Amino acid sequence: MGNTNQQPPVICIMGPTASGKTDLAFGLSEHLPCDIISVDSALIYKTMDIGSAKPTKAELSKYPHALVDIIDPVESYSAADFCRDAMALINESRKKGRIPVLVGGTMMYFKSLIEGISPLPAADGDIRAVIEQDAEQHGWHYIHQLLADVDPTSAQRINENDSQRLTRALEVYRVSGKTLTELQAIKGEHLTGDILQFAITTKKRSELHDRIELRYNIMLEQGFKNEVEQLMQRDDLHENLPSIRCVGYRQMWQHLSGEFDWDEMVFRGVCATRQLAKRQLTWLRSWPNLNWLTTGDDSNLSKILSQVAEIEKN
Repeated sequence: MGNTNQQPPVICIMGPTASGKTDLAFGLSEHLPCDIISVDSALIYKTMDIGSAKPTKAELSKYPHALVDIIDPVESYSAADFCRDAMALINESRKKGRIPVLVGGTMMYFKSLIEGISPLPAADGDIRAVIEQDAEQHGWHYIHQLLADVDPTSAQRINENDSQRLTRALEVYRVSGKTLTELQAIKGEHLTGDILQFAITTKKRSELHDRIELRYNIMLEQGFKNEVEQLMQRDDLHENLPSIRCVGYRQMWQHLSGEFDWDEMVFRGVCATRQLAKRQLTWLRSWPNLNWLTTGDDSNLSKILSQVAEIEKN
């Protein structure tokens, strides 16, 4: 770095699924002394490789990624867990004079890291089990009403069909005695220093849709069905876990459970992935301080490198 007191910048590469983020991170590794940190809530799970579009073992050997394959699919991993782990890795990388490169599509992880995350309590399996039991007995509408009684602001924001967020909001209150709304108003540690934020996507939505469909079909050819069959053989995994709710996994799980045929599974899997991409782009369109890149543009790498060089000069 030009200024010896200045810490290296953090490079953030965001974007919708199948937009080319990983290849861009690989390219940066060829040109910069950097450490890649995954910002992806699916890549954290061991044995979930094909359906999460995880880099191959050969790619991970050549371009190591932190926060990949760190927990079992039965375990939980929150945005707070991510922030804790990512901050430690970023600080360690910067101490060595290296550049942390954060790459992925889990926007909540990025937002929490850049803006700071609220001090929410850790997940409590026993309390979750009680909430899920009540939901089975009375329905999610009942759980939504329980939340509305203690935290009307969160209840208004969370759809009664969103079981995952409903469970978390009620769990937070039962664990801490404070509402999710109260705790989210408090912001903790966040990234400091130079943060270069880039988002990559295709010029046309139809092109992204085509890339998503192609990648989904490649996953099927690579043995995605067998991967989910292996998961289903475990008696500690079920459809409501965050791991199995990952896009693609849920649709294959439902197909293998006999809920619909193969063609319907493919259709639903592709649609769910496109909906994920749409949500990711919605986040990014309102994101401040963002530099947009176009999928397939040969100048993407040089645009990032020139911004890094500019910081090094100052």
